[in-house]
Amino acid sequence: MSRRIKRTDPKPRSRDERKESRPFKARSAKTAGPRPGGKPGGSKPPRFAGERAERRAPKARLEKAELERAAPEKPVEALLPTKVQTVKVTADENNMRVDRFLEARFPGLSFSHIQRVVRKGELRVDGKRVDSKDRLEEGQSVRIPPLKLDTPKAVGELSEAAQKTLKALKEMTIFEDDDVLVLNKPAGLAVQGGSGMTRHIDQMLEVMRDSKGQKPRLVHRIDRETSGCLLVAKTRFAASHLTGAFRSRSARKVYWALVPGLPKPKQGRISTFLAKEESEDDTIMRIAQHGDEGASHAVTYYAVVETAGNKLTWVSLKPVTGRTHQLRAHMAHIGHPIVGDPKYFNIENWQLPGGLQNRLHLLARRIVIPHPRGGVIDATAPLPPHMQQSWNLLGLDASRFDPIENAPEE
Repeated sequence: MSRRIKRTDPKPRSRDERKESRPFKARSAKTAGPRPGGKPGGSKPPRFAGERAERRAPKARLEKAELERAAPEKPVEALLPTKVQTVKVTADENNMRVDRFLEARFPGLSFSHIQRVVRKGELRVDGKRVDSKDRLEEGQSVRIPPLKLDTPKAVGELSEAAQKTLKALKEMTIFEDDDVLVLNKPAGLAVQGGSGMTRHIDQMLEVMRDSKGQKPRLVHRIDRETSGCLLVAKTRFAASHLTGAFRSRSARKVYWALVPGLPKPKQGRISTFLAKEESEDDTIMRIAQHGDEGASHAVTYYAVVETAGNKLTWVSLKPVTGRTHQLRAHMAHIGHPIVGDPKYFNIENWQLPGGLQNRLHLLARRIVIPHPRGGVIDATAPLPPHMQQSWNLLGLDASRFDPIENAPEE
């Protein structure tokens, strides 16, 4: 069972932008202001939107929902456009990447198909060509070409290479049922393909295609060098619900990291704007100002769990938003970049203690999210080998209580 985290109403946005890091501070129901779009009085919302809707639904609606759940899924092909159509970007889809917009709208499309229609200019936003990583804005018009699934491979006996891939996925699995798969992704293995990359999770999932030609779908992503919990939907039904949970921020993620020095205060909130900065050799996220082109608001809660002298600190992190490299950029911003980070570790003349590997010390420790068919998925990943070695050498106890449990979720 998962432990509940106490909710507190967020501070107004203007305070977030003026004050980037501050300790956790809960407000009582008497003093809390109205939630945006909600009722006044600071009343506590249910933990998940699905629970709230289910409690309010009449019995007849619940029975109908059960029947719909039991009903066979419609073929994915029936949901794909067979001719050119134009759709509007909704408020929920604001700031969503073009490729993720297509994945959310049409679960089942392969990564390669999405990249192909974008690269060829078949998909247009307000009449213009876009890149798959470009962000959409509410109200924009998106021209979507006819789409189709890749021709499913004949279901038969797996090759020796495919059997090895399937075995590797099974060894990564920390939770699985008919709808959902949670993998413990190892550091160094990419989630999706890129230039010159032949092995990644999305490609490995090809060996799990079912008799209808559908393969499990990625629901979110973590960086290549980050290890830990990666959520995968095994069905179109699950993909739609889990993607919606991430969009509505019903999913809760906890990360562990090792950083130099001791962050002060020991528990705090980091609120900045982040924008992508690209060069010929690299792409990083920089701290930006409100209104800067491409800037997105990002919020992270952090808490010190344990220290090793004054040299290194084990911190727990809870991202409220899900920006690229958010945790890495935020920890560097407050002067405590994550140990082994090749992009954001910027402390001059800092020496890594003997015995510790110079690899990214960042773990997607835990994910808690409503299950598409009711209940809650609560999965935890162990420390990867290089972080376990560091914890052993520094005398850190991985079983300690994680104070991030007390951090707000918004």
